[in-house]
Amino acid sequence: MYDELKYWYLRDHKLFSALNSSQIKQLCIIVGFKKAKKGEVIYFSSSEVPRIFFLKTGNIKIVSIDEDGNETIKDIIQRGDLFGELDLANDTNSNEQAVALTNEVSICSFLMSDFENLLLQNPSLALSYTKFVGLKMKRIKNSYSNLISKDARTRLVVFLKDWAENEGVKTENKYTVENYLTQTDIAQIICTSRQTATILLNDLEHEGLIHYNRKELIIEDISKFN
Repeated sequence: MYDELKYWYLRDHKLFSALNSSQIKQLCIIVGFKKAKKGEVIYFSSSEVPRIFFLKTGNIKIVSIDEDGNETIKDIIQRGDLFGELDLANDTNSNEQAVALTNEVSICSFLMSDFENLLLQNPSLALSYTKFVGLKMKRIKNSYSNLISKDARTRLVVFLKDWAENEGVKTENKYTVENYLTQTDIAQIICTSRQTATILLNDLEHEGLIHYNRKELIIEDISKFN
């Protein structure tokens, strides 16, 4: 059953679209498959054998931990996204971990050494991977730019809008998103305190722009959300 799950996931992933069925079946031999529940740590970058991960279902947060044990969310991983040693270089000084944000998280992964060999054998796949990672790095760069140049309310609005457009259910201009983030998570993402994030969320709700609770986020009219 796992081999079948691996095959269909890899075949459906746009990164592997250049490979034929036979090549994908070969990949199933070297790819790992894992499931996780909400709150479960999927990997520690400083202790794991280097791997490339592909998120099949659910959502994951990448958390950086400082010397005092404080956590900072570096990225939210969504379905189809990649995480792990994306630059194909093992950073032994890194102290990150991936944590499941939702139930029924499932991932596929390759040992970095196996994935490097795979890219060497398939130039078209190597090109697709370079483009894929380039787009991801561009998104992260834009995110950092927003943190530097925008105030906390604007950062929150930009994040909520992106979240809704990427994962929400759209009805005309209204978006509804299943909420898997705590206010602390949101505060870390936009680099502010939990108290400030709570105040800003309440302000947006009082203005009638959003409805936010533990289960869902609703943006009433995305065209007016600013």
